Amino acid sequence: MTTPVRISDNSSNKKELFSDIKNLTKKIANKTLEQLERESVFVFPKIIDETSDLTKEQMILQEVNGSYRTGNVMGFIGYGSERLILNSRFCINDNDYFLQYLLDKVVDIPNIVDMNTDANQEHRIFDLVIFLFPHYLKQAMRKGLFKKYIQNKYNNENVKGLIDIPRHIKNNTPFIGKIAYTQREFSFDNALTELVRHTIEFIKRKPFGNTLLNKVKDEVKLIIEATTDFEPYDRQKIIDLNIKKKVRHAYFKEYLSLQKLCILILQNQKYQIGTGFNEIYGILFDGAWLWEEYINTLVSDYFYHPTNKTGGGAQWLFSGPLGRLGLIYPDFIGKDELNRIIADAKYKPMDNIGNRDYLQVLSYMFRFDSKTGYYFYPEAEQSGDLVLYLNRGNSYENNLQGRDDIKLIKHGFKIPQTSSSYDEFSKEMNLQEKLFTQSLIALVV
Repeated sequence: MTTPVRISDNSSNKKELFSDIKNLTKKIANKTLEQLERESVFVFPKIIDETSDLTKEQMILQEVNGSYRTGNVMGFIGYGSERLILNSRFCINDNDYFLQYLLDKVVDIPNIVDMNTDANQEHRIFDLVIFLFPHYLKQAMRKGLFKKYIQNKYNNENVKGLIDIPRHIKNNTPFIGKIAYTQREFSFDNALTELVRHTIEFIKRKPFGNTLLNKVKDEVKLIIEATTDFEPYDRQKIIDLNIKKKVRHAYFKEYLSLQKLCILILQNQKYQIGTGFNEIYGILFDGAWLWEEYINTLVSDYFYHPTNKTGGGAQWLFSGPLGRLGLIYPDFIGKDELNRIIADAKYKPMDNIGNRDYLQVLSYMFRFDSKTGYYFYPEAEQSGDLVLYLNRGNSYENNLQGRDDIKLIKHGFKIPQTSSSYDEFSKEMNLQEKLFTQSLIALVV
């Protein structure tokens, strides 16, 4: 199997680096995440039209001036035996504690294991994928157990469907009073719930399996009770049925995400050993979304947090004869009406926060009568706040000067870079969170 190529998010990489994964690179270069998601790549969280930081137009590898530029995406992606590992730029000696920590805080992944330092990064990411299963199972089953029409075969005297003549001749000759027939019926025991059941049984065999599934014990119980026809040796047949027939009804979109995750979990071993698969596969994590939701866990006492992925807390720029227009989702809106602060979580280096970012936050500040805007971004070294004062005047009249009442501030959050274990990394992050919160209190109180 080809040695995986490793790169980091928000980086520029020479084309020569990808010489050993030419087929994979050709498949993914300059393709949008929306296109890749349609080609069986699992994207967390699912892309929707209103997403701001991770748009459906974003690319994993974008060709720029003879190099490939990466964005805010982490994870792994493969084609056949070729692999590309996308680490966070805060990865320590191939241990991406930062990604694990964000998932732990945002998705409530239990702190069961310190990521195995003997395993390669692809295997460690796969462990994180398994930890996502309770989250997706719970989301899907809020819609109730999935049911669909299936063809059941019967052989009795109470004919209620289409007579199956070949099967009737085979089973009921000489005639003994029974009729072989098929009937189309709604059933909770179908290919999708069987797929979920196989995933549950797979996770049970992991050392941390029962602890993980205990988070969704009620949902697991319902699935087990519904899948009365479950047989362990049917796993590949069930996987093939689900690959062939994806969930299509919009009402059950959460089940489509669960279905894709289950397929990824159950087929991962084959992907890892490289058995000649002729389609793209893998999982990609939206670093921008994870960072924004992580920051929300720290600032929720002081800021409102509109969420574009769920539509919660939607705001509008305009009101008029046509109603409300200009839908916007600022990351954070300060709760203090007399000292309103607008803040934006940016998962990018400080120097990459530029013109479009300035225009976005300034428009939000104008909309909410705010004189102070903040960017919360992760950094490897503590660089201190960078304060930008809005100009007044213009160059034509030679009266350009900074004003002291309206400002944008880039406020970094230091990410530990010397941790020797995930436990140590977590403790150091807890310390940085306290420092961040203390500076925030001084800002808003």
